[in-house]
Amino acid sequence: MSNSVKAVLEGGPEDLQARIVPITPPGIELKILFRGGYEHFKVTARHQDTPEGSLPVYEWTFRTEIAE
Repeated sequence: MSNSVKAVLEGGPEDLQARIVPITPPGIELKILFRGGYEHFKVTARHQDTPEGSLPVYEWTFRTEIAE
């Protein structure tokens, strides 16, 4: 059994493959590096049943590009 806390990602790019991700530490916002930018997800009050148990749901809010 893993000690890391995980979350379910909802929304965002359709080709974002990882939908169950580790979150350290659990918080209000999560940034996922994806295709030269960050996908931002915000925690919701909802939980979803998954094969890894009941996990908090983080909902996509916006994307930022990485400055070069």
